[in-house]
Amino acid sequence: MEVQIGRGRKARMAYGFDDVALVPGAFTIDPEDVDVTLRIGDVTLTIPVLASAMDGAVNPQLAILMSELGGLAVLNLEGVQVRYEDPDAVIERIVTAPQDKVVEVLQEIYQAPIKHDLIAERVRVVRDAGERIGVACTPAMAMRLLPIAIEAGADVGVVQSTVTTARFVSSQHQS
Repeated sequence: MEVQIGRGRKARMAYGFDDVALVPGAFTIDPEDVDVTLRIGDVTLTIPVLASAMDGAVNPQLAILMSELGGLAVLNLEGVQVRYEDPDAVIERIVTAPQDKVVEVLQEIYQAPIKHDLIAERVRVVRDAGERIGVACTPAMAMRLLPIAIEAGADVGVVQSTVTTARFVSSQHQS
């Protein structure tokens, strides 16, 4: 299903877990007769599963496993994986923070700059294992971060936002 997002511009609807209900049917189909492959550009996935671009979900190791299984993990290009040499320690700090300090800890953690060399390094870890990786960033950072990831070998680039329009306008960033 396509949705108009501007003059002559269309976007496809995407659905999350809350939007889908599985209901038993009157018959079953032999799994051998079903093709669930998914194509995204030149990338073919044997299972139609993408791991969300969340710091707590995707790291290079998960991306390798997802690719081996036929899916695709999407790495957050604005998250802790590309801000810190040891992102696991940072995630542990978030997880173990007292509830009344979580916001403070998150604010501090995400003040660290995005390191372009870590973007390339994280992508190369997956590519050097012979596997596929997707990357994601916000519209404001797309022109700056996606080329670094693509040059390092990322297979799919996603521009993610809670609100999508035909064009991003900012006095602070190139669009």
